[in-house]
Amino acid sequence: MKREQLEHVLRAVSRIVPEGEVLVIGSQSVLGSIQDDRLPAEATASMEVDIAFLDDRGEEKSDLVDGAIGELSAFHDTFGYYAQGVSVSTAVLPAGWRARVVRLQSPRTYPGHGLCLEPHDCVVSKLVACREKDFAFASALVDAGIIDLDVLEKRIESLEVDARIVDRIRSWIQAQRKVAN
Repeated sequence: MKREQLEHVLRAVSRIVPEGEVLVIGSQSVLGSIQDDRLPAEATASMEVDIAFLDDRGEEKSDLVDGAIGELSAFHDTFGYYAQGVSVSTAVLPAGWRARVVRLQSPRTYPGHGLCLEPHDCVVSKLVACREKDFAFASALVDAGIIDLDVLEKRIESLEVDARIVDRIRSWIQAQRKVAN
């Protein structure tokens, strides 16, 4: 996915749900901070944008997005990418993540905008999810010099998850350090 495609999704979301803070929580949230030409292929491979709303307790807004521009929709068929409405709780994030979100607003998002996860917070959430594709995503960003392992190490300490998950992520960080040396 390219940034202009993310901007298109945000523009479409703002027309479906005109009110509410739109949060981009999946891998494509890195497009809010980093130009797509600087990102490795693993970081832009997904054609899905995970969209959540900060004020969507019953997930009605997320459901509207899914129905209008979600997977297998006319939007998806036309453009080749889509939005998936999800809950904010879908991603396990480190403390303080809300203060670090990156606002993506441009003429191409008008009349809307998105709040994108800061890349380190995004990677932490991916490492918690523990899927093969998430490790490939995180490794590619580390290899590209976009993610600082020291920052990741600090962020995982604030996670409210089972200690085994934090230990697993610590081990992954140590392995990444060995590869770099």
